[in-house]
Formats: sequence, C-alpha cells, structure tokens
Amino acid sequence: MMEELLGLPEGKTLEFKRDLSSPKNLLKTLVAFANTAGGKVIVGVDDQTRTPLGVESPLDEEERLGSLIADSIDPRLVPNLEMVTIAGQTLLIIEVYLSNSRPHYLKSEGAENGVYVRLGSSNRQADRELIGELQRSVNGLAFDEMPMVELSVANLDRVAMIQCWGTGREVDERVLQTLKLLRLEQGKLVPTKGAMLLFGKDRLVHFPDAWVQCGRFMGTDKVQIFDHIEIEESLPQSVDSILLFLKKHAMRGADFSEVRRRDVWSIPLEILREVIVNALVHSDYSQRGAPIRVAFFDDRIEVENPGILLPGMTIEDMKQGISKIRNPVIARVFRELGLIEQWGSGVSRIFREAEGLGLRMPEIVELGLRLRFVVWLAKSVGVDQPMAQVEAQVEAQVEAQVEAQVEAQVDRTILAACFLRPLSSTEIAAALGHRQLSGNLRKALPRLRKAGLLEYTIPDKPNSRLQKYRLTSLGKSFLVTEGNGYE
Repeated sequence: MMEELLGLPEGKTLEFKRDLSSPKNLLKTLVAFANTAGGKVIVGVDDQTRTPLGVESPLDEEERLGSLIADSIDPRLVPNLEMVTIAGQTLLIIEVYLSNSRPHYLKSEGAENGVYVRLGSSNRQADRELIGELQRSVNGLAFDEMPMVELSVANLDRVAMIQCWGTGREVDERVLQTLKLLRLEQGKLVPTKGAMLLFGKDRLVHFPDAWVQCGRFMGTDKVQIFDHIEIEESLPQSVDSILLFLKKHAMRGADFSEVRRRDVWSIPLEILREVIVNALVHSDYSQRGAPIRVAFFDDRIEVENPGILLPGMTIEDMKQGISKIRNPVIARVFRELGLIEQWGSGVSRIFREAEGLGLRMPEIVELGLRLRFVVWLAKSVGVDQPMAQVEAQVEAQVEAQVEAQVEAQVDRTILAACFLRPLSSTEIAAALGHRQLSGNLRKALPRLRKAGLLEYTIPDKPNSRLQKYRLTSLGKSFLVTEGNGYE
C-alpha cells in the first residue's frame, strides 16, 4: 500500500513532505484537504525522488504536530495520525477527511483570509464567494435555490420561457414553484436566483458575469484572435448559439455535393454539446470577475467556467460518472428541456465517445477558481487558409445555413412575444430587448406575415399608428411544434 502511494504523483488528495520544518505550509495543506476532498500528507519522504528518509523522533513529532494543529486551525480539526515503517524508515502519515465543519481556516490569518482549498497539487486562498459556497455545501443549500426577495414574478421573462418550452406546456405559477423557479417568501411569490439566471428580464444586472465569451484563435495559443462573439441570451438558448459559433469555424474540407447531403464538421459536436451544457449547469454563478469562456484553437477547443469542483469531488470521480449538482434549479430545467439526458452520465459519456472516435482523451483541469474542459480535435483546423480549407461555394452554403438559423431564432422569438397578446412593432422590439426596430426585425415581420404566422390587427389600414401584430392559428401551431421550418 505504501509503495503504491510513493509511486503516485502529488495531487488534489496527496502531498509529500521531507520534514516538518515549514509547519505553516503543512497547516495550509491540511486546511485545504479538509475544505475540499480530504487527503493524505506523508512526512519523511524526498518529494522529488520519493526516497523514504524517515522522521526523527516520530513519537515526539506526532505529539508536536497534534498540538500545532489544535492551536492553529479553527474550527477544530482532528486528523488521523499514523506511523508506518518502510525500508527501515519511519514515516508519518497525516490523513484528513472532508470536514462537515468547513470552512476551516488558519487562526493566524482569520476567518476571511485564512481559508484554503486544494487545486491540483497546490493550495489556493478562497475568496468570499468560495467561502460562501463552502458554507452552503455543509448546510445542503444551493446558490440557485436562494430567493431574491427584492424581486417579483414580473421580473421573469415569459417570452424567453415560451421560446424554450414552446406553447405545448403550460408554465404557470404552480409549475414554476414545482421547478423551484418561484418560492413563497413572507406570503409573496419571488423568483429564485436560478430563475433569474435562466429567464430573468434583467439577468445581467443581477449576475453581470452570467454570459458566454467565444473566441476563435489563430494557432494553438491566444496571441492572435481571428473572431469572437459575446452571448448574452438565456442559459438554455446559449447552448445552440455557442454551437453555432463553433460550427461557423469548423467547416471541413469536402466537395460541395457532400456538404449539401449532410453536415460535415471537423469538430466532435456531440461531445462539445455535453461539455457546453456541463459548463452552463455547473458554473459557480456566485463568483465575480469572468464569464464562461469558449476558446477554439487549431488543435483543440477549451470550455472554461467559474467554480472549482464541489467539496468531496475529484476529477477522477467525474470521469467515473460520479456527479454532484451545483445548481439543481438550472439542472432541473435543462433536464425538462431535454438538454440533459441522464443525471451524472455526461462526463463519462464524453470520454467514451472520444475514445470511440479515436480522439486524444479530453482533459479536465482546475485552474485558479475555474474549471477547464479541453476537447482535442482529430485534425488541426487552421484559419490561415480559406475558412478551414473549403471551396468558396461550400463556404457560402454553410454561411447560408448559419444565416437561416439566425433568422429562425429571431422569428421564434417574435412569435413567442406575440403569443401573450398582440403587439405593435415598437412593443415587439422592446420585448426582444431592443430600443428600436433593428434590420433583422424589419425583415422578419413581413416574412412572418407572408408565411401566414402573423397577421395585422387592422388589416385594412396597414400603416395605422394603432397597428399591431397577432399570431394566426398557424403561428400558434408553429410554436407548439417548436418550429420545424416554413417556406
């Protein structure tokens, strides 16, 4: 057993120490283990060669260490101390379990500055938001279940809900309570943080980092950016928008007839969809400072979200299909919308699919207070050639597909807005978050009327200042079936 441990690399749950000459670093590690996922510190080993060196006076050191931990860490931490002899040398093993009294901290640094967590093989000082998450995790509370008592039902965007669910499902206050999008607080229904993150009218006012930054870089680093977008849609809608950006830069060399027959992409779309959904569902939205990031390089795609793994979780646990849900409200809605197929199966399925496609195995890395998922591509996809080595007519074909998808999304949004009641063109623009009619909206309204999905409320006076648009019976049917396309 000990021989096996000595052959392992240092990591989230294992550290080696030559001696106890630097007790503060050791105490930080013990605090980090107790706050994160538990772990073992093995004292008396050369941390480079892993040669057992032994501990002088192990009984005295064990007693000294016990007193040091009791005097230096709060709340009280009682690790398991054990002496093991190997190759004639006595080693001291300090084992700490994930604590139900977390967050622990160093008394000398105080409860605000002395909290540490374990990231890879290093310890990281926790900020206020992470300390809050550690406290919530002990009490079984989730950030997205917390009520926003200063808001009301009126702060939720019904249009965004209809866009996601269609009109085939009634989404009334009873259903919203069942989904924990609404909570009864002091006799008043108020939205939860999850509800505002998913469907809030002023979502980014309350959660300014709850958006997605996508970038296509030239080469394999971030020195030169080729294209980028900022996605500020509702979280469920963001999935398709992110994939749309990736598709735009993933056209694969093929003849025109092949692209007409089927989509031909140089990236593993199903794997990336899982990774994107995982990032949106498991982000720590209490963190401030940076959004979710999607970076497309020539050889890989990286998806990075705020938040380290939940206490008790390791990267190996993720690979084996063990799952803890950080945001149960968001996860439940994604499940209802069919964006999550089966609880806990996403990450293990990603690795199985990558293996089946012959791809280099994906990587999961805790970096700072963020989690990065790296998906490697089968072939390098450069941007210094005509859009991933496709001929001009193939490029035009795919760009036309992208444009059609954008148009369809605008159309569905307008129809969803008009489902609630007839709206003027100005009111439609406002419902979609625009101050005035944009070019896309000006084109969309005649298109929807011509398709028979919208009609004038005053058909005899098309230019009347009282003119509004309402859904036709065909338009209502279109929304129910979530829009399968129209001519």
